[in-house]
Parts: sequence; structure tokens; C-alpha cells
Amino acid sequence: MGEILALVEARLRTALGEPDARAAVTFLGTDRIEVLRFVDGDVVRYATLGMSAQPMADPTATLADPVKGPRAELVLSVRAGNADTDKVLRALAVLAASPQVEGVIVAPGASLDLGEPLWPGAPFSSVLVAESGGLVEDLELDEPMEPVRFLPLLPMTHNEAAWKRVRGAQELQERWLSHGTDLRDPQRTSVTLD
Repeated sequence: MGEILALVEARLRTALGEPDARAAVTFLGTDRIEVLRFVDGDVVRYATLGMSAQPMADPTATLADPVKGPRAELVLSVRAGNADTDKVLRALAVLAASPQVEGVIVAPGASLDLGEPLWPGAPFSSVLVAESGGLVEDLELDEPMEPVRFLPLLPMTHNEAAWKRVRGAQELQERWLSHGTDLRDPQRTSVTLD
């Protein structure tokens, strides 16, 4: 477990630079989750470290395989200075612990809902999980372990989350793209939905 997390942190540092802050959260019955903060100009990136220590298990499986299964870490990018986004650390740790706590597999296209704002005053309480491989390349591990995927999180307003449930992740992402939505704006409003 420690060896995997050392490799994951090295990959994050290679892709995002040196973290300027880190926090750790431990929930009862779960492994420790850290959240690292990276500043790149006016963009702040928060990345989890610890979610990939264990593979995510199929919730219908009788026994969880300790080696095989998808592994991931979460990455959130926001513009700095417009909101108190550093309070997102606990929210990200909660989302990263969800595979251990709730037995869910976090994968692209999924919605993760906190039921409360991601940070104080945020217009978002849920995120859309996007495809990996862009900002931080997947980290290959020795067989039979699956690679660690670094999954970007795209904050969704309540209306966007409801629309996504009906129309799907692809249509919501196309809507954001066609309207030029700045998904890093921590105070953005909902995209026009019809």
C-alpha cells in the first residue's frame, strides 16, 4: 500500500509540481486520505492521495479482491481568489473514501453527491467524474494490478446534476462545451438547460 501511494505522489508531483499544502482525514473504518494542494498561476488543483491504496470492489461481490480492481485518485481544479475553496479538502476526502465506506466504484460518467456545498457558499454539492489521462497520466502498476487513474472532478449545480441524471454525462459535457462554460469558476452559475 505505501509503495503504491509513493508512486502516486511521485506522479502527481511530476504532473503538477510541488504541493504547497496537504491535509489528512481519517474516517472510522477507513484508510487515511490525504488531499494535496498545487498552485499553478491562478488555478488551484486539489488531488487526493490514499484512495488508490486499495482497489475498488464490486459492491455485489461476496469478497473484495485485495489486488485486482480499478484504482483511482480524484483531482479538482478551480480558479483561485474568488471563493474559500480550501474548505473543499474534507469534501474531497469524503468522496475519496466513498469506495471503502459505501462500496461504490468511482468511474468516468458517475456523479458523486455530498448533499452539502463543496465549500462554504459553493453553488455545487455534486461533481461529475470525467475521463482520466489528460492532466495527470494514468500510473501503470505491476500485473495483475490495474493502473491508477487520476479522475478529474467537474462541479455540477443542482440543476445540472438533475439534468445529467435524465440526459446523461455526455450530453451535459457537450452542453458545457457548446456554451463555453468555465468549469474552473468556483462561483459559476448553471449552464442554460432546456
